[in-house]
Amino acid sequence: MAEVLILVEHADGEVKKVTGELLTLAARVGEPSAVFVGDGFDTARATLAAHGAVKVYVADDPELSAYLVAPVAELLSALVTEVSPAAVLLASSAAGKEIAARLAVKSGSGVLTDATDLSADSGTVTAEQQVFGGSTVVRSAVTRGTPVVTVRPNSVAAVQATGAAERVEVSVELTATATAARITDRVVEDRAERPELSEAAIVVSGGRGVGSGENFTVIEALADALGAAVGASRAATDAGWYPHQHQVGQTGKTVSPQLYVAAGISGAIQHRAGMQTSKTIVAINKDPDAPIFELVDFGVVGDLHQVVPALTEKVRARKGGP
Repeated sequence: MAEVLILVEHADGEVKKVTGELLTLAARVGEPSAVFVGDGFDTARATLAAHGAVKVYVADDPELSAYLVAPVAELLSALVTEVSPAAVLLASSAAGKEIAARLAVKSGSGVLTDATDLSADSGTVTAEQQVFGGSTVVRSAVTRGTPVVTVRPNSVAAVQATGAAERVEVSVELTATATAARITDRVVEDRAERPELSEAAIVVSGGRGVGSGENFTVIEALADALGAAVGASRAATDAGWYPHQHQVGQTGKTVSPQLYVAAGISGAIQHRAGMQTSKTIVAINKDPDAPIFELVDFGVVGDLHQVVPALTEKVRARKGGP
């Protein structure tokens, strides 16, 4: 069985949720092998093994982290030449897509982006993608080279498996092109103590019905009471009411939490494509005919500015907190 390489997403060895999803998909089409760039492999090893990684190619040369994405693309290109994998999988982040594009050019391969599932038929790796706001599902395959596929986070559930996570040291001699843009400084973003949106177990999102950026405090209050991340619809982010990195939807982030609360969101297909796999969906909207109600497990017809604060107080009271 051919190896399938996945690029590990991590922060100093703390493996991100999407990495487990990539390993799960890799196991469907071949033998999962991870590529770990940077420090922290000892911290990450147990998690990678628990999601089925048979091998882990570790590149901890500081030079690889001193530049932008080009060195990682060169490392993956060298591994593709050496290993001849069945496919290379990356997360559909901004960096992941750029690495995928560079790798495809270097290896003379085709690239597929924003896949939501993978399968193999007679040795051909096929990616499933949702297009036109999630209204249509297409199946695509690469016809030349090694399939390079970026996968939308939260598209599949990560499955526990047993892997040896055998460490294999790798290195690459970087070209002048890869080292043309150096990282000169790193600044840690000052963020609230809320969980990261794409990894949160609970998400509370606000839409056009919130009315203004100032009114998003009611959404944040409920999120904090639940220990949730805050999301927003495209209408809310385009209006400047909430930062774009919190947008949930086809052109934003895909989330699949245990609980998704949509307040003042009509439920346009673009938004639904980014959250419809949530385990339990609750909607609050004053329009009883809002499309979001077609999707929910629980719906509340009412003014969110009355319903959400009341819900927040009930949650706080149940938890016994302020």
